[in-house]
Amino acid sequence: MSDNRRNNQMLTTRDILARLISFDTTSRNPNRALIDYIASLLQEHGIESVLIPNEDDTKANLYATTGPNDKPGIMLSGHTDVVPVDGQDWTKPCFELTESDQRYYGRGTADMKGFVACAITAAINASKLQLATPLHLAFSYDEEIGCVGVHSLLDMLQQAPVKPSMCIVGEPTNLTVATKHKGKTSVFAKCIGKEGHSALAPNALNAIHLACDLVKIVRDKQEEIKSRCTAADLSEIPYTTVHVGRIHAGQALNIVPNLCTVNFEIRNDSADNPQEILDDIYQSAAALVQNAKKQASEAAIEFEILNTYPGLNTGTDTEVVEFVKSLVGANDTSYVAFGTEGGLFSAQLNIPTVVCGPGSMAQGHKPDEYVEVEQMRRCGEMMERLVSYLVAR
Repeated sequence: MSDNRRNNQMLTTRDILARLISFDTTSRNPNRALIDYIASLLQEHGIESVLIPNEDDTKANLYATTGPNDKPGIMLSGHTDVVPVDGQDWTKPCFELTESDQRYYGRGTADMKGFVACAITAAINASKLQLATPLHLAFSYDEEIGCVGVHSLLDMLQQAPVKPSMCIVGEPTNLTVATKHKGKTSVFAKCIGKEGHSALAPNALNAIHLACDLVKIVRDKQEEIKSRCTAADLSEIPYTTVHVGRIHAGQALNIVPNLCTVNFEIRNDSADNPQEILDDIYQSAAALVQNAKKQASEAAIEFEILNTYPGLNTGTDTEVVEFVKSLVGANDTSYVAFGTEGGLFSAQLNIPTVVCGPGSMAQGHKPDEYVEVEQMRRCGEMMERLVSYLVAR
């Protein structure tokens, strides 16, 4: 037996998590080194991986199966990218696992390399057994910037002769079984005015002013949506949100700007169609531009959808929900405010999907991100029950 194989057989989930955290897979960076590490580790245990690279081979999705390959199995899905640490006041090393106060600290511990480490351990343990039902691993890139990278993996699975029977997306839910989340549509708007000297501002068309009018349209749409909500408790935002996140314009104070860009998003509840919301915004913006053209013929607002993904709305009485509840010992279900790739697996591949993983998103995207050791232990127990099920079935 090689030294590498002997060392890999001794690895714990904590060891794997520490290695995963050591890769700076912020979405702007490659994830290929991390993916190659996972593929090599799985290979040491006889598990073959399919890598689906991006165009320049700097990033890749990974899909791996242990057990029979001629029948549908259980898929564990996770993303490998993390959000930036820039501008955050960390007191622990960002890309080094630190264990303190019964917590594992480091970027991605909660969102969501903790689950990925547990899933890898489960696959390694399953590879030593005779499985009646296969276990699939699906690890993607660029989830944090709009579920962008997973689409090539979806394309591959669409063509596969056998698809997974169900999917667990391991985003942090404190190991509750989440059946629902909103979809998301990201939009870029280019507001075009007419430049001029600020001393003669009324003779120009200020693109920032045009953009502010667009923002007013977006805010009015949000208020209209909120007013229709009949839920008694609004604290968890049970309605579609429309949010402006970025505005960029201006070269100098004494120049009337001719361009202002606005980024906004729609996070839609399953009851709302984001395209219908966009169409209403487009219609109001067209009227705004028509009026602005009286001042400057070049006035325009151009919209571009940057990315979009569907929400998740899995029935609480479905097989996947009952099954995952049995794995974690839960009686109830929940929903999450953030988006996941689960909606894509459900909508595009018709794979019944839930979200369930260790940790809380309350710790994600923050300095000194952490996952509790107890949450990782419980996730390990969940995986042990899963593997036992795969053997028995």
